[in-house]
Amino acid sequence: MSAWEKFRWKAVGIIGRAILRLWTKSCRMKVVGEEDYLRLKREKKPIILLIWHGRLFLVPYFFRKRGISALVSPSKDGEILAQIGSGWGYRIFRGSSSHSIVRAWGEMKNELQKGGELIVIPDGPRGPNRELKPGCLKLAQETGALLVPFSFSASRKKILKSWDRFLFFYPFSKIFALYGKPIAIDPLLDEESFEKERQRIEHLLKELDSAADHYFEKTRSVPE
Repeated sequence: MSAWEKFRWKAVGIIGRAILRLWTKSCRMKVVGEEDYLRLKREKKPIILLIWHGRLFLVPYFFRKRGISALVSPSKDGEILAQIGSGWGYRIFRGSSSHSIVRAWGEMKNELQKGGELIVIPDGPRGPNRELKPGCLKLAQETGALLVPFSFSASRKKILKSWDRFLFFYPFSKIFALYGKPIAIDPLLDEESFEKERQRIEHLLKELDSAADHYFEKTRSVPE
């Protein structure tokens, strides 16, 4: 990468962080289900946060400055995320299901075995939308990490017509962020049981999206 390219990408990160900070700080946020997640952090348990590709917009700002690692695709879109995240203290591993992940896999295992925390996008980088790939389960089996689903929704949002049905929220929205219960994966599952568990967790992640979306439907007519 040339000096000019490095400067350009660094500028992308600085500008991206400034926009996301101002954008999200204009919103009012409610967080639910965080207790178990915080307990795992206090106990220094390894954690894999699972977040669908379509629910990423809040994530870089929300989890900033926590020393969290993230698996990011080695694509141009991934480079934008990497530049934004690295300035907020994320440790970035580059790799995906559609690119070589051998080196990143070893780095992620090492991080989790030390009690670290990792963000994984289980349907990224190209989908299909909300179809959970098995890598996160295998990583949890090899490291003893707990899977923690996460989602959010907003009072004023737009669902883009992209493959991932990306949720874009407007400034000055109300945001509802929601953690799912931690999930331990048995390292001795046979092939059939492993697939059933994969499908179960995929369903739980989809249900978390629905719960976040329905929050505003239930409260829209309730005065605050």
